[in-house]
Amino acid sequence: MSTLIPTTAYLIRAIHEWCVDNALTPHLLVKVDAQTRVPMAFVKNGEIVLNINYTAVKDLHIDNDAVVFSARFSGVAQHIYVPIGRIAGVFARENSQGMFFEVVDGQAPEPQKRAESAVTDTPEPAAPKKSHLKVVK
Repeated sequence: MSTLIPTTAYLIRAIHEWCVDNALTPHLLVKVDAQTRVPMAFVKNGEIVLNINYTAVKDLHIDNDAVVFSARFSGVAQHIYVPIGRIAGVFARENSQGMFFEVVDGQAPEPQKRAESAVTDTPEPAAPKKSHLKVVK
């Protein structure tokens, strides 16, 4: 079986569309690293929150690899590039509803793999991996 495409980008697009359809303001929470192109003057504690509403950005494109758009910061137009693996969350500003993701420093989070139910003589791992998804109310 071929490698599956991670679901993160699909979930980001879905929450963005949900926010727009409900007249809410979609925001991204981004963990900034060397591959992330954002205005560093607005980064606090290695994170930045970006408004990705169509009224705040130009040429928004969310694909399976990155979120790309242009926006003005302090009146200066900037080209923004955020790899999907650096997005820690997508949510509505008005009510904080959305989805949040675990960002692993140095690499994009990998999807959880389903354990096979075959009986073997090898010992079981000590503890299963925690899900990278968080419950948002």
